[in-house]
Amino acid sequence: MKRVPAAVRYTILRLLAFVVPLLLLVFLTGLQPWVAAIIAAIIGLCVSYIFLRTPRETVAQELYARRHGDKPTPHDDEDSEDAALDASAAAPEASSAGDAGRVEERQTEDHPER
Repeated sequence: MKRVPAAVRYTILRLLAFVVPLLLLVFLTGLQPWVAAIIAAIIGLCVSYIFLRTPRETVAQELYARRHGDKPTPHDDEDSEDAALDASAAAPEASSAGDAGRVEERQTEDHPER
């Protein structure tokens, strides 16, 4: 038999934590349905917060693993393209640094007092 996914199990338990108090409040106490729904929602929230910690954490871990588990691995050609781009970006910087040195040399030749 297949195992029921944690998200489905947790959802069913949360629905039961709401529906059972709702039915008890409506049929046993005779409250208005909207008042019974509010009270049942509060009861269901408290029950799920206190007693359903383990299923909630299991669902959270599964969602995290699904979201962050399959990261694409970079390909070798992407690495070589990145290296080529880095090399071409470094080349103009080196030539501009050399140009700056030449400009300073020309300025000192034009104005030796500096």
